[in-house]
Formats: sequence, structure tokens, C-alpha cells
Amino acid sequence: MGHSTTATGSPAPADVPATGVAPHTAGHSKKARQTPKGASAAGSRASGSGHAERVFLVQTAFAELGGSAHGPGEIAEFTGLDDSVVYRILQSGIYQRIFERVDRGLYRLRTSAAQLAFTALDHRLDGGISQTVLSDLRTATDGGLAFLYMVAPFSGAQRQCVDMAVGDSDLAELGMTPRDVLSVTRSLRTGASGRTILAYLPEVLQQRVLAEPVPEQAGPGVYRDNDALVESLAEVRDLGYALGYEECMAGWNSCAAPIMWDGSIMGAVLLLKLKSVMPVAPEGAIEATKEAAAELSRHGAARPAADQA
Repeated sequence: MGHSTTATGSPAPADVPATGVAPHTAGHSKKARQTPKGASAAGSRASGSGHAERVFLVQTAFAELGGSAHGPGEIAEFTGLDDSVVYRILQSGIYQRIFERVDRGLYRLRTSAAQLAFTALDHRLDGGISQTVLSDLRTATDGGLAFLYMVAPFSGAQRQCVDMAVGDSDLAELGMTPRDVLSVTRSLRTGASGRTILAYLPEVLQQRVLAEPVPEQAGPGVYRDNDALVESLAEVRDLGYALGYEECMAGWNSCAAPIMWDGSIMGAVLLLKLKSVMPVAPEGAIEATKEAAAELSRHGAARPAADQA
């Protein structure tokens, strides 16, 4: 086989598709709309709390619907809120610099929403910690090459290598040029780390990646069939890690595990070794990779302040 995958987590329920995201039913009248998660609770709370939850539902809709802009009707259908409620939230959000009108009847999130995300991520992971974790992984796997990939903030559904522990190795040893790194390893279609991140992204982002072409420089084990790729994502979620066989480049196999912060996928730890040395990843290498990812997940997860603990 040119590729296979494997990753922890519980299997998705039977009514959840292979992408791991429950489908939203469109086309219903307002009376038939399904109440979104959290909306029923909002309706039973005090008006202030209920309104706040509705605002958060509208903000979340922009992220989950995908695309560049959406109208009040589309957001109302997605959230189960009344059209007039959505419209008032959008208008208020314009003055609060959360939303912006891009065309008649179409709105999108302002870039200030990204500033909130950057603030939330600030100081989550110290560079010294990641280097220590990756170096420990390299030691535990007899000189394996260890990489830290994170979701790229400005490139859509892509990844970016932000740290590594490779000893004296360089790109030439991997048989890759800097151009290969940019064109192959940033794609979430290729490699154990790419598919690990892809497995936990919202369905709308998964579909965007599935529509992308396979990088020309990808290895012989890359998934070219989308059905097989989607099936591999379910395995990643079920097992908690992914195995890659010559996906990014010939002669190299890999193992990756997800880094999760507050329930959201942020990146993946990747272990890379020559196929001649690691034709199949041993259990020890898999466990070491999972532990490295778990350690970085623990450091990045939200924790109460010292005076609140």
C-alpha cells in the first residue's frame, strides 16, 4: 500500500458523516427549523444572556458557513434565529466593528475578529517548550526528525512548520528543496500531519481542501482519491494519530498526532523517518508522538489564573 492512516478519540456517531461534522438541514421554513445547539437554553434564560448567545451564534455562523459573505436569511436558516433578530445583530455589529457590509444584503466578519483570535493565542505556547518536547521525541525515537506544524493563520486551510528538532539534518537530506516545502508540506492533503489537522477541521474547510489539486511534487503514497482521503480522516479521529507512507516524498514515512487547544485543532506533531529505518511505525514511536502532541496540547489549553485556581 502506498499509504495508510491511523489516530485517539471516540468514533463518530452513526448520523455524523465521514468528515465528522453533523450536516445542517437547509430549505426548511422558520417553523420547521431545528433549534441550534445552545439556542434552547438561551431562550429559557434572562433576556440579556439570551441575546448574548444569539450574538455568538451569528458570529459562529460566519466561521462554519464558509465563503466570503452571507446574508441575514442564510444566517437565520443556519442558526435557527429569526431573520429580524439576525438583521439587528448584524447592524449593531457594524457599529461595534465586528461585521462589515460588503454588498447589498451581504455581510462578513471584519479583520478585528482575527485580532481577537491572535490575542487569545498570545503566550499560549512558549518556543522553549516546543523545542524541548520535539527534542525529547527525537531522543525517544532513535533520532527521528520531529516537526511542529500549526494551522497557517493567513493562508486559509493550510499548515506551517513553526519548529523542528532535526539535529544536523537539512532539507537536502530529506530530498526536498525550499520550493517543495512550500508547495507540498503546506497542503493539508498530503502527509500524516496534514491529514491529522484536516481530520479535525470544520466540514466547510475540509471541502475546500478536497477541492484542491494534489501537489505535483507529492510522494508516491499521497491520497489522490477523495473518498479514500475522507475515509482516512475518520481513522485519524478514531485512533488519535495518522501514519503516512511516502506521502510527501519518496523514501520517508511518518507518524503524526493532533494538538488540540480548548477543543479546537491547532496543529500536529510529526515524526519523520527513512522508510528503510521505519517501514512501519512501531508502537513505541506512535506512543511517543502522541505523548508529544498531548504535552503541547496541555501547555496550550486554557487554564485558570493563579488567583482563581
